[in-house]
Amino acid sequence: MKINILSLFFLAISLGLQGQTNQYSISFENAEHHEAEITASFPSLNPGVLSVRMGRSSPGRYALHEFAKNVYNFKATDSKGKALEITRPNPYQWNITGHDGEVNISYTIFANRGDGTYAQIDETHAHLNIPATFMYVTNLSDRKIEVDFKVRKDLNWMVATQMPHVSGNIYTAPNLQYFMDSPTEISNYSIRQFVVDNNGTPQNIQFVLHHNGTEAELDTYFEQVKKVVLAEKEVFGELPNYDYGTYTFLACYIPNASGDGMEHRNSTILTDREGLAEGGMKNNIGTVAHEFFHCWNVERIRPKALEPFNFAEANMSGELWFAEGFTSYYTNFILCRAGIITPEDYVEGLTGTFNYVWNSPARQFFNPIEMSYQAPFVDAATSVDPVNRENTFISYYSYGSVLGLALDLSLRQNGLNLDDYMKLVWQTYGKKEIPYTLQDLHQTLVLYAGKEFGNAFFDSYIFKSEMPDYAVLFASVGVVLKQAMDKPYFGASVSINQFGSGVIQRNTPIGSPAYTAGLDSGDVITAINNVPLTATQSFNDIINQYKVGDTLLVAYTRYGLPKTTSVILSGNPTYSIQLIEKDGGKPNKQVLKNRKDWLKLD
Repeated sequence: MKINILSLFFLAISLGLQGQTNQYSISFENAEHHEAEITASFPSLNPGVLSVRMGRSSPGRYALHEFAKNVYNFKATDSKGKALEITRPNPYQWNITGHDGEVNISYTIFANRGDGTYAQIDETHAHLNIPATFMYVTNLSDRKIEVDFKVRKDLNWMVATQMPHVSGNIYTAPNLQYFMDSPTEISNYSIRQFVVDNNGTPQNIQFVLHHNGTEAELDTYFEQVKKVVLAEKEVFGELPNYDYGTYTFLACYIPNASGDGMEHRNSTILTDREGLAEGGMKNNIGTVAHEFFHCWNVERIRPKALEPFNFAEANMSGELWFAEGFTSYYTNFILCRAGIITPEDYVEGLTGTFNYVWNSPARQFFNPIEMSYQAPFVDAATSVDPVNRENTFISYYSYGSVLGLALDLSLRQNGLNLDDYMKLVWQTYGKKEIPYTLQDLHQTLVLYAGKEFGNAFFDSYIFKSEMPDYAVLFASVGVVLKQAMDKPYFGASVSINQFGSGVIQRNTPIGSPAYTAGLDSGDVITAINNVPLTATQSFNDIINQYKVGDTLLVAYTRYGLPKTTSVILSGNPTYSIQLIEKDGGKPNKQVLKNRKDWLKLD
C-alpha cells in the first residue's frame, strides 16, 4: 500500500494537537443532593509540579467568590492509574507531584445556586458557570479543551452553551479564556431562534428557556426578545460577528433559581424565580436588553483593565460607569424604542435611579471612576462587618446610567446623539477588538463632539462629580424635573413595628436632618414631640403633619438606653420626573420632534 508522505505529516500534526487537548467530563448521578462528579485529564506535561486551581472570580463579576469552598473528594493519578502526591499551598490550589507526563484528576463539587456566578445542580437542571465548576491549570491556558457533559437521559436533559459542538454531548473551547466564559445550561429546555442578516453575514440568535410555563408563553416572550435584538442592532448599525455564528440566551425562570443576568462573549445567563406567567414576562425583559447590549459594550468594546480576565484575583476597572452604566442607560431606553414600554413609563421610570444618584452624599468622596473601583467590594461581594455604603457609594450602574442620559440629551442639543458616539467607539475599538482606556473614551468624545464639549463633559462629570443641568436637558424633550422642597424631610428610613417603635433601617444620609441630629441606623424612635408612636401609623404620615423648618423633639433608644434629640425638618430633596403633558403643559413642535428623535417614536 502506498502511503502519502504529506498525509502522514498532517496526521502527525493532528495527533500532536490532540495530545495538547485538556479533557473534562462531568456527571450528575447525585443531582438530587446537588453534587456533580468531575474528571479532567492533562496530557503531555513537562516534568515537575502540576498546579491545578479553582477560580476565585468569574467573567462579568469583579469580586472574589472562592469557588474552591465547594470542592471535595479530590484525587490525582498518572497515566497508569498510580495515585500521585497532593499538597495544598493555599485554599484554592492543589500541587501534584510525581507524574509521568500525564495527570488525571477527579473531584466532587457541591452546587446549589442558579445564577450568573455560581452553579446549581439538582433534578431540574445542571446550571453551570464554568469557573464555579471546573478546575484549571494556569500555564496550560492556551490549550484546546473538550468537555463531555454526561447528561441525565432519564430527565430528558440537553446541553446548551456557546461552546462549539463536537459530537454527542462533547463540546470544545479553543482555550481557557473561552472555556471559562462559556456558561452551560443542561435541562429539558425549550428553544426559539431567528436569523438576522448582518451586512450579508447571517447571525443566528437563539433563546434557550428552562421554565415551568407553556410554549405559548415562550412564543410571546420571544417576540419581545426579537424586538430588543433588532433595536440594539440599530444603535451600533450592526451585530457583532459572533465567533461561531450564533448568540445564545441561556434563561432559567424557575422557582429554585436566583435573580441575575450575566454577559458572556457569545451568550448570556438570565435567571429568575418568576415564571413568564407570574410577572416574568414584564420583569425580565429588561435583563434581556441589558445583557444583550453587553455583546457590544463590555464583551468587545472592552476595558483594557479587564484584559485578560484574571480568574485568580479580583478584577478592577475604572471604566465600569461606561461599561455597565451606559449599558444600563440603554436598558429601558431600548424597551421604549422597541415599543415594549410606553414613553411615559420610560420617563417616569427614571425617577428612582435619578434620586438615588443625585441625592447621595457619596459624590463628595468619589467620582464615577472611583465608584467603578469599588466593584470588587460590592459586585455580589459579601462581608460580615457593617459598611457605610449609603453615604460613600453610588452604583456605577446607576451613576453611569444618569450620565449616559445627560450625555445623550447634551449631544442632541448640538445636533448629535449618543448612538453615534457609541457607533464610533464600536468602530474604533470594539469591532477591531482593541481594548480601550479611559483616555480613549475621552478622546473619542472629543473627536465626535469637539474638544470643548468632550473636555467639558469629562472634566465636570467623570473626573469630578458635578451634576449636569438636567432641568434644561429634560425641557428640550418635553420632560419636567421638579423637587418638593416645600414638603418636610426627616432624612431617615424609619419602619414602625408592631410594638409602635420606629426603627431606623439604615445609615442616615450625611447632611440630612436626622444625621445632623445624631440619629443612626438601629436607633428606635419612641415618640415625637412627646407623642408616642403607634403601630397603626406610617412614619411618613407623621412627618407630613409638620412644615419645613419645624423642630421636632425626638425620643429614642440606642442600645437600650433612652435618649432625646432635636430634628429640624428641611425641604424634601426628592425629584419627580414626568412628561410635560402630565404636568399640565403642552410641548411645542420642536420639543415634540426632539422627543420623537430621542425615543425613535413613529
